[in-house]
Amino acid sequence: MAPRKQSGSTSRKTTRGSTATKSGLEGGITDFSKDQELDSYREMLLIRRFEEKAGQLYGMGFIGGFCHLYIGQEAVVVGMQMALKPGDEVITGYRDHGHMLATGMEARGVMAELTGRRGGYSKGKGGSMHMFSKEKHFYGGHGIVGAQVSLGTGLAFANRYRENDNVSLTYFGDGAANQGQVYESFNMAALWKLPVVYIIENNRYAMGTSTARASAQADFSLRGKSFGIPGYQVDGMDVRAVHAAGMEAVEHCRSGKGPLILEMLTYRYRGHSMSDPAKYRSKDEVQKMRSERDPIEQVKARILEKKYASEDELKQVDKKIRDIVADSADFAQSDPEPDVSELYTDILL
Repeated sequence: MAPRKQSGSTSRKTTRGSTATKSGLEGGITDFSKDQELDSYREMLLIRRFEEKAGQLYGMGFIGGFCHLYIGQEAVVVGMQMALKPGDEVITGYRDHGHMLATGMEARGVMAELTGRRGGYSKGKGGSMHMFSKEKHFYGGHGIVGAQVSLGTGLAFANRYRENDNVSLTYFGDGAANQGQVYESFNMAALWKLPVVYIIENNRYAMGTSTARASAQADFSLRGKSFGIPGYQVDGMDVRAVHAAGMEAVEHCRSGKGPLILEMLTYRYRGHSMSDPAKYRSKDEVQKMRSERDPIEQVKARILEKKYASEDELKQVDKKIRDIVADSADFAQSDPEPDVSELYTDILL
């Protein structure tokens, strides 16, 4: 899972209190400050605990329909979110709960939407795959494979038209990377030099087929080459590597150089969705990733090694997060379901 190496490394400052050993787009990492280590730990742990609880509620029958968990991929969205400024937009596919939480959406509202309650972000009518927050500049959550790529490109077009200096982060998976509309979007983004970072979350299996069996070119960072879009592979299991690449990617877009592709080499621990037993890979493979490359455990080990916090203090962090998640689950089970009249609101005819 190591990032693809390129030449031309230099040391440089990237953001508050952090130093990249070399270009983040060339496989460099960011030396996090104490606050950055602790913040990234909390954010990733919140996503992990939330998704674990969502999986439990699904098994108990409180969540219907589809439910795609983000467990294992937390470093990607947390590292990228740390590189953004207010006003930048995020859009993704249906494995979206982690993205919502990373943008600052409340756990209560996200969980309530999963269970179809009034307090959900889409008033209980969208469910797992269709949640939005204009306030947090999160534009979904989309159930159609690859559809968000065209929409994310449209967000970038609006930013350029308004000259507002904002960047669109458009997430999609290795499976969606083979969709035709992705390449139509690439063409327009390159032609008009749109400020969009295309983030391909390569978790190796799409719905269940290995990338080696489904993609003639399995290096997804090269997918924009024919359009002149630069692309880079990033260690998506290390939040520091993601952050370093994210800082340079958004600066590339803000400076008017057009789109850029980041292929995040990551891994999901659960099946494609809750109904997927994931028999296409071995338990040993999953366990090896958990024990050697887990994004949260990497941060925890650095925090303890650098004495930024003690084991007891980190246990308290975990307890507070578990309390937040438990509260969101209680709310999501007790909040009323939407009134029948809601069937006819927010509908375009």
